[in-house]
Amino acid sequence: MQLNKIVEFHKALGDLTRVRIIALLQKGELHGQAIAGKLGLKPPTITHHITKLRDVGLIKERRDKNTIYFSLNTKILESSAMAILSLGERSTNMEMSVSEEERASILKNFFTAGGKLKTFPAQRKKKLVVLAHIAQKFEFGKIYPEKKVNEILKEFHEDYATLRRELIMCQYMYRENGEYELNPPELWWLR
Repeated sequence: MQLNKIVEFHKALGDLTRVRIIALLQKGELHGQAIAGKLGLKPPTITHHITKLRDVGLIKERRDKNTIYFSLNTKILESSAMAILSLGERSTNMEMSVSEEERASILKNFFTAGGKLKTFPAQRKKKLVVLAHIAQKFEFGKIYPEKKVNEILKEFHEDYATLRRELIMCQYMYRENGEYELNPPELWWLR
């Protein structure tokens, strides 16, 4: 899970009314009028809070004729709640010990003297070393459009789509709405 998503999840829960809505929905699905009645609030207020919860994926909707029923997406709730606890763990658990000599050897074997990637490694440890090396080409805190990411990755290999996908999957980069950002090294699977 990306840092932005964790922050948005906790912002959504940073309101007493939203926490109360989640507590109500734990008992089963309800429509907006029922939620408003149980909480003693007006329907537009409930709509506002439901929208915030839906935006982070905590609420599911089911339409029955003219009525929309809301239910809790427990999978998202559980994974989002646990994500913050796993931040430090993930970097520790996913890191593989790679000595500087081994790292240098992997980079020498997979990159030409000009910096081009010869082939993309199949072995996980080698793949992570290669991706960590490529990720250093991006500047932390800078937002990159997909076109710019592709240009940078083409400098390494013609299959920039695979490199881009692997950078996302292995937590080196974060993607949202066609924009990419380098994750902090603490989230990288190999530093």
